[in-house]
Amino acid sequence: MALTSRQRLVVKVGTAILSRAEGGLNRARLRQMAEELSGLQKKNFAPLLVTSGAIGAGMDAFGWRVRPTALRDKQAAAAVGQVALMEAYKAAFAEFGVTVAQILLTRSDLEDRERYLNIRHTLTALLERGVLPVLNENDTVATDEIKFGDNDSLSALVAAKMDAGHLFILTDVDGLLTSTGAEGQLLPEVFQITPDIEALVRAGTGSSKSVGGMASKLSAARLAMASGVEVWIASGRKPGIVRDILEGHGRGTRFAPQEEALSARKRWIAFGRRVKGALHVDAGAAQAVVDGKRSLLPAGIARVEGAFSAGDTVKILNAAGREIARGLAAHGSGDLQKIKGRRSSEIESVLGHPAPAEVVHRDNLIVL
Repeated sequence: MALTSRQRLVVKVGTAILSRAEGGLNRARLRQMAEELSGLQKKNFAPLLVTSGAIGAGMDAFGWRVRPTALRDKQAAAAVGQVALMEAYKAAFAEFGVTVAQILLTRSDLEDRERYLNIRHTLTALLERGVLPVLNENDTVATDEIKFGDNDSLSALVAAKMDAGHLFILTDVDGLLTSTGAEGQLLPEVFQITPDIEALVRAGTGSSKSVGGMASKLSAARLAMASGVEVWIASGRKPGIVRDILEGHGRGTRFAPQEEALSARKRWIAFGRRVKGALHVDAGAAQAVVDGKRSLLPAGIARVEGAFSAGDTVKILNAAGREIARGLAAHGSGDLQKIKGRRSSEIESVLGHPAPAEVVHRDNLIVL
């Protein structure tokens, strides 16, 4: 029977799950994961695995115990570690008769439509042939401008662009907790990522070998939910956790997909491109954009942040500094510095040439 896109699922596993406390890859956990995902294939699912761990494996090869901060050291560790990581995956999955394929990506690969389509066609061809794709950021060539920053974001982008039904982000806790420590309670389900939900997480909770934390996972969940993907954050230390959740008895936090998923174009605007700047708006503009579903006009802009050109993606932030929307700027940052706070009727006289009345047109704007 041919696989449908809804049977595709993306599993993201982090460095903390793949590493032993004393250093080195946790090959026993890799084998358990291979057994679980190969079993899902037999149940007519099509798993894609997004993995971290290359830099961590390289750190072990060099004898480092603290994650390097210099880009050249990270890239050197990734170059050595990626070989060890893929050899471990190949051996683990081969035991269960599954062939794996390595896919290394940078953000620019998914921003460029031609390259993105080629990647999608390749992944689809692999899944149709029963091959399990193992994806990772290409740390050996990624720079600050083209890196995902964490594989949580990569996994959400892959899930969205491959029209996956589920995204499992496996970490070292059971899910999203109400607080840290023993008193924290698991939130079983989240229907919308509100400011109260965001307040539960704090950045900088990654281990010495990893990047990100619950904040990055929440950001990834928002992206996938908007794309119509069901997201689970669960403990990767529990063998069979993905299977258990799919069977209805696994423990984790479920993030419900939006009933009306964003179109492919709006997903591309909101999440498929690098954000080049930010527009801070007043309360009236924020209400017009979010509740009134209107375009953003220059009169409501209080501050312009960053350097960007017309057509670039920008964030729209309310007076509290919270991102409320994202869209394509109709003006570059230089012109916006001149027309911010002005009426649309004044734009042409201020700039000295005809220009759009909107800063971000409604058709190019996505409320978050």
